[in-house]
Amino acid sequence: VRGLCPMKQILHQKGDNTLIFEARFESGNLQKVVKVNEFEYQLTLRTDLYTSRHTQWYYFQVSNTQAGMPYRFTIVNFSKRNSLYKRGLRPLLYSEADAKEHKVGWRRTGNEIKYYKNNAGQGGFQYFSLTWTFQFPHDRDTCYFAHCYPYTYSNLQEYLVAISKDPVKSKFCKIHVLCRSLAGNIVYVLTITNPPKSGKGTERKAVILTARVHPGETNSSWIMKGFLDYILGDSGKAQLLRDNFVFKVVPMLNPDGVIVGNHRCSLTGQDLNRKYRSNVKKYYPSIWYTRNMIKRVMGERDVFLYCDIHGHNRKQNVFMYGCERRQQAKAPYVHPRVFPLLLSKSCPDKFSFPDCHFRV
Repeated sequence: VRGLCPMKQILHQKGDNTLIFEARFESGNLQKVVKVNEFEYQLTLRTDLYTSRHTQWYYFQVSNTQAGMPYRFTIVNFSKRNSLYKRGLRPLLYSEADAKEHKVGWRRTGNEIKYYKNNAGQGGFQYFSLTWTFQFPHDRDTCYFAHCYPYTYSNLQEYLVAISKDPVKSKFCKIHVLCRSLAGNIVYVLTITNPPKSGKGTERKAVILTARVHPGETNSSWIMKGFLDYILGDSGKAQLLRDNFVFKVVPMLNPDGVIVGNHRCSLTGQDLNRKYRSNVKKYYPSIWYTRNMIKRVMGERDVFLYCDIHGHNRKQNVFMYGCERRQQAKAPYVHPRVFPLLLSKSCPDKFSFPDCHFRV
């Protein structure tokens, strides 16, 4: 990621059971580890590049493990006062041995999980610690820990290549380059709609979906993947949706931040979700080009729905935020409460209307 090749740490002696940590891979984040005693380690996360803040996302590799031993990890520089770790969230563990032998992937792990204010701080910011105990499943295994299920830029590219090679899906899903990011990575835009029968596609309304403006909110990429799996499927409902709408999809707004393992920012050290009013194309290309794409679509057809997919670190459930104006237009389809209400009626077990908020 930063021109560094992962180097294998050399063990000092044959019986050295010190864990070996590594995070110099795509989307990885870990800055420093201190061994406190034989089975206890203190971890420090890297801030978002070119900032002194936003420590939340972590994703790192651990090797030279011992099975069945009582390890304790403590991450000491979280920046948020509150956390879902106080309400039952657990870290994720992936074991290469379990994946190979038992086809087991990421799973939640950890006992004695505590999230608390510590004595440290920097530049006026208070730090918080997350601590948990656990046991590795195998000796001499290579394991990974993460804040949320990782979804990398490479994962997205593999997914899009599979669509482009599919003789059926590629007919109604066109993949284009929206722009290139600051680091030169492609920001993709997908246009999904069934070919119109005898020039009747012009009255189709548009649905615009974007995701992953905040790199550490990997759940937004998994929700986006679920949506794409569905809309590109051959069910009658997916066909009907493609007959009646034009879907414009930007699946990853901030590929640079995703690649380097940031939590919130792009390579400018800025939160792109706060840059929709900016006209600086050079520094925020994905936002500038997305906004222009939306304006272009609005010139051609009505936009039925625009939804930007995020994750939330402190709130449970699935919900929506909307920006309702006090003088809301009377037409029902521009009212931001309608779609979330319908969603909560059709799947009350998966979507929480009381958690929605419309004056954002």
